[in-house]
Amino acid sequence: MAKIDILDSTLRDGAQGEGVSYSVQDKIHICQALDKLGVDFIEAGNPGSNPKDYEFFQEIQKINFENSKICAFGSTRRKEISCQHDSNIQSLLAAGTDYIVIFGKSWTFQVTDIIKTSLEENLKMIQDSCQYLKDNGKHVFYDAEHFFTGYEDNKEYAMKTLKAAVDGGAEVLCLCETRGGSMVSQVQEAVRDVVKTFSSKVKIGIHTHNDCGLAVANSLVAVEEGALHVQGVLLGFGERTGNANLSTIIPVLQEKMGYECIPKAHLKLLTSVCKEVAEISNLSLNPQMPFVGSYAFAHKAGMHIDAVLKNPSAYEHISPDLVGNSRVFLMSEVAGRSMIIEKIRKFFPHVKKTDAVVEEICDKVKELENQGFQFEGADGSFELMVRKLVGKYQPFFKLHYYQTNGSNPRPEEGVNSCAQIKVEVDGQIEITAGEGDGPVNALDIALRKALERFYPLVSKIRLVDYKVRVLDGKSATASKVRVIIESTDGEISWTTIGVSSDVIEASWIALSDSFEYKLIHDIEKRYQKII
Repeated sequence: MAKIDILDSTLRDGAQGEGVSYSVQDKIHICQALDKLGVDFIEAGNPGSNPKDYEFFQEIQKINFENSKICAFGSTRRKEISCQHDSNIQSLLAAGTDYIVIFGKSWTFQVTDIIKTSLEENLKMIQDSCQYLKDNGKHVFYDAEHFFTGYEDNKEYAMKTLKAAVDGGAEVLCLCETRGGSMVSQVQEAVRDVVKTFSSKVKIGIHTHNDCGLAVANSLVAVEEGALHVQGVLLGFGERTGNANLSTIIPVLQEKMGYECIPKAHLKLLTSVCKEVAEISNLSLNPQMPFVGSYAFAHKAGMHIDAVLKNPSAYEHISPDLVGNSRVFLMSEVAGRSMIIEKIRKFFPHVKKTDAVVEEICDKVKELENQGFQFEGADGSFELMVRKLVGKYQPFFKLHYYQTNGSNPRPEEGVNSCAQIKVEVDGQIEITAGEGDGPVNALDIALRKALERFYPLVSKIRLVDYKVRVLDGKSATASKVRVIIESTDGEISWTTIGVSSDVIEASWIALSDSFEYKLIHDIEKRYQKII
């Protein structure tokens, strides 16, 4: 089984994505998560680009990693400047990493029109930089930027740039599909040529972008042609349409194509590590992402569900356990009784198909979905509904009232609404208020304050996503709306739903369900530990 080296660029290429910004501590946590997964290399940023990256490289040297090696990233020396006097090259040495990824130009247009130097000087810049870093004891990976475009435009020169890197002592030639516009056949042909020419001396790598939706496919075909080093971003995000998605590439290479990427026992950590990185990145994990998305093994149609219950291979190409994910049966009016039974058994394992409550639950699902509820995306609310119908529900608080109002102009940054709430817990009354950026945010803050005195664990609840959908556009502002809230406590995530013609009331229904779901599960977890 051939070994494929995996280099993750979440902290460098991924950080170029819109809305992504990491603190030094964020970057350290992501490195630790990737090390836990078992990736070989972590490209952690350019130490010469900003003070934050410089600080990171100082801090990361204090941490020991079991599986991953940290790489600094930067460009070749600038034109007509020696490596000894090039500040970027010197910052790469100062980063203190054993491995350095350095990029240079492969496309003649980039050389003559962008960095405005001669083709010959560019070759010297590549070779000199690789040689200098190697002479200073570093392992050098060379990223051939715009390689596939350069190969199409001037194959001879593009290959010369690779030779310059090899002559300078680079250990890996990573071919970068920088614009994301190359077709699979183009990547296949070029990689085949490079492997034939250089693979006896160095490893060949691939680094692709997703502008045509082909980043994963181009990475896989490169491996088929002999590439042994794959670069990407764990969750695929990054500049423009993103990078090659390693959470897809790793299981495909390892389970479908017979290569070794990460330790086999670590593959089951893939989903949890992806969730961890998404959380640190303050991004929602795309539910339809292959292997690790919450819908990756989700089934809705009654016939599909029935078949999967008999034999999962009927509609699943791998077991979700393999990548640490789980099978999901989506609630809807097209779901059959078998699916509802399976879903109920997750929290009430002794229920039988013939139990009268099953029919009652089926009828309730259809009734509520007719009103606009959609339980396929709200497992938390579905579980609470079932608990109420089977008599396994005890309310944690009673609402007396809530009030919200808005203020414009804003009295201060991040505040334009306030909420007041009165709740009762075991006969004790709590009245609190909260200010927030919108009425729902204010209501969330007020409810959290009211309950923390009785249930301190609610402080761990964080809203990850908030969606509102108008269900009947014909009724204009009197339309019903559906609110879906995704919440997390840092360990698990759950989704709840509310429907009303009042968006605040719909939000309250989803919000209160979210808090009750968390409280129920915390109490049951403590009870299980006791027994």
